[in-house]
Amino acid sequence: MNSLFKAITLILISALPLQYCVNTNGNRKAENLNNDSALALLEAVSDGDTNLVTEILGTDPDLEITDGYGRTPLMIATYNADNKIAEMLIAAGSNVNAQDKKLNTPFLYAGASGNLPILKMSIANGADFEIYNRYGGTALIPAAEKGHLEAVKLLTEIPDYPIDHINILGWTALLEAIILSEEGETQIAIVRTLVEAGSDVNIPDKDGITPLEHAKNRSMDKIVGILSKTAANN
Repeated sequence: MNSLFKAITLILISALPLQYCVNTNGNRKAENLNNDSALALLEAVSDGDTNLVTEILGTDPDLEITDGYGRTPLMIATYNADNKIAEMLIAAGSNVNAQDKKLNTPFLYAGASGNLPILKMSIANGADFEIYNRYGGTALIPAAEKGHLEAVKLLTEIPDYPIDHINILGWTALLEAIILSEEGETQIAIVRTLVEAGSDVNIPDKDGITPLEHAKNRSMDKIVGILSKTAANN
């Protein structure tokens, strides 16, 4: 009988740590519900699963959780040009200025990629014009270089936008539009837009070479004409 009693006692004692572990895991799960939802949000956004994103947003997840690359759900949606999900995330309060490890933000990358819907939504939701990309540049500079005319028009129409900001390469949007691009109708229109918006045609690069001199050196005749006329008027 004593042996049976001892055996039962040992079984009960050995079960106690197990019960404790179960309770601990349950508490941890309760504490991490928001984090789990946020992790699920990252995956749903990556997969482009609009329905699942809608469902997860209803749980009030952490919108600023990041993946291994420092990307928030909104940053992932922006990279994927998933404008519908980006709209949902911005409406839910996602930060349009959160930088990833490449120093991109949804606002900056929307400008660089010419994504007008996300660019407009970012501007309407607190885009910070003093946060710069890894080259120390604004959204306008790569937009001008890469031929995103409509993005250039949109940005240059913003009052007090820093159109003459100089990046760490020593280039303004006007300089980069000339130095890193070929003369075509789109680039001509971009240069004209920048000049008409008030870009300073006399700001030189680090070597003291002005936009006009660069245009002449690259035989960009139509751009030379635009810049020469503006320089003469100044």
